[in-house]
Amino acid sequence: MKITYQISEVAPYINWVYFYHAWGVSGQSDAEKAKLRQEAEENLLRIEGVYQAYALFELFDANSDGEDIVVSGGKRIPCLRQQGQGSDCLCLSDFIAPQGEDRVGAFATSVSHGLETDFDDDPYQKMMMQLLADRLAEAAAERVHEEVRKHYWGYAKDEQLTIPEMLVEKFQGIRPAVGYPSLPDTSLNFVLDELLDMKQIGIRLTESGAMKPHASVSGLMMAHPKARYFSIGKIGEDQLRDYARRRGLPIEVCRKFLAANL
Repeated sequence: MKITYQISEVAPYINWVYFYHAWGVSGQSDAEKAKLRQEAEENLLRIEGVYQAYALFELFDANSDGEDIVVSGGKRIPCLRQQGQGSDCLCLSDFIAPQGEDRVGAFATSVSHGLETDFDDDPYQKMMMQLLADRLAEAAAERVHEEVRKHYWGYAKDEQLTIPEMLVEKFQGIRPAVGYPSLPDTSLNFVLDELLDMKQIGIRLTESGAMKPHASVSGLMMAHPKARYFSIGKIGEDQLRDYARRRGLPIEVCRKFLAANL
């Protein structure tokens, strides 16, 4: 399902902590942060109706098969398992039932291309809009995940969380994003693209699976009440070989995609 959001529909879901961090003012005074936020919110008002945010998601019947998540139609989403002592050795597939009825969601969010291209003549404004675009894509992911939990999937239809509570992840389930610690291989975007057809919301993929516009987010949605975020960390050669086999790619290609985890 494709959803178009007006800026005002997703702006309340912006996590300003990350905006301050990206702008480099995390350690500044509250007054400095308030001044910057006011300027950012004035910009959001100016772009209302000119640019939009977009979300795309699908829900699939699913089951786990070892460290793969298998969705309806037989498409496999290979995952990685934590290694080493001191960890729980988690894998995202652990949160999907191996047999019987279970589900998984796939999603992508983005923004109008112009937010990244229409301000090239003003370096300050370009930076402001790029950082706001990043936050709007993340905010769209927060908004669509709430709607999926409460309505489209409905596994948490009675949820009554405030936005600040959502931003600290008090909801049931998780929304692991591609390229983040529990799903580090950005090339998995090619698998998600086959499931979602990301060009519906203007996303194209580079050779490495990175998304354009840069202000885009993709990932999975899982409902298991014990699901939580974790970091894969470092993996060994044996796991790399197994992952390459499950991805159906040469080991040296996967080595490039997972260089930070080796």
